[in-house]
Amino acid sequence: MQLNEIINIIEKIAPLSGAASWDNSGMQLAGYNTTVHTLALCLDPSPAAIRRATQHGAQLLVTHHPLLITPRLPAVLDSFHEALSLLFKADMALYAAHTSLDVALDGPAGWLAQELALHAIQVLEPCPRQTGPLQGFGCIGDLPEPQSLDVLLARLARHISLNGASLSGLPVENTRPLKRIAYCPGSGASLARIAAEAGADIFITGDVKYHSALDAPLPLLDVGHHSLEEEMVRRFALLLDERLSGVDVHFLFSTNPIRPAMPAGVCKPVLEKPR
Repeated sequence: MQLNEIINIIEKIAPLSGAASWDNSGMQLAGYNTTVHTLALCLDPSPAAIRRATQHGAQLLVTHHPLLITPRLPAVLDSFHEALSLLFKADMALYAAHTSLDVALDGPAGWLAQELALHAIQVLEPCPRQTGPLQGFGCIGDLPEPQSLDVLLARLARHISLNGASLSGLPVENTRPLKRIAYCPGSGASLARIAAEAGADIFITGDVKYHSALDAPLPLLDVGHHSLEEEMVRRFALLLDERLSGVDVHFLFSTNPIRPAMPAGVCKPVLEKPR
């Protein structure tokens, strides 16, 4: 299949017109191959992921995160330099669907709303160049039936890892089941107040910082940056596999770069009270 045909299909799912103004979605690195037989998808264009794509013989690597948000020269021997070197050696093109994919809530970015069977879905922060009713960052919707936090966590655990997940903000009352759910993949804590104003009982996102947690106007469930987006890209790969005739599509799983620091079975030290 021709490379430009594949890019056209990608951009129908994740239109560049919806990407944030600060973002670097789109073609990251051109290649001489104009025909693509094998395509690989992953969350990050890390050297390890590029090596795995090379092992599959990919002519095109599609990632969620771009090589860089702010372009710079490869003047330092770092992972950016190594990634470029590997891509050039393999003559592999690189394309990033970053915020262009995040805002397409009628596509893979809306996977959690689909799994939770949310209805009356609304976008938290619509795109300035909105092309449809579900174009924007984050969404909110109602569960078919109210459920406890434990039930919600169990449903999430069927699809993503909750290792390292944390709760902050207002406490979740056991006597008040959750009904209205808001979420935003990646780093969405800036949308917490919008979610609260829209009536959310809980907001699911990643990368919640201390002061965001301290001032949160509703319960925040921080599942980390990796988990929701890893599953989004996996579903993006399944969608492309359906639409790309004659192209071998491979999803490259990744692991969360943030790991628990406390080994299993080790207790936290008890600090002495000041005298």
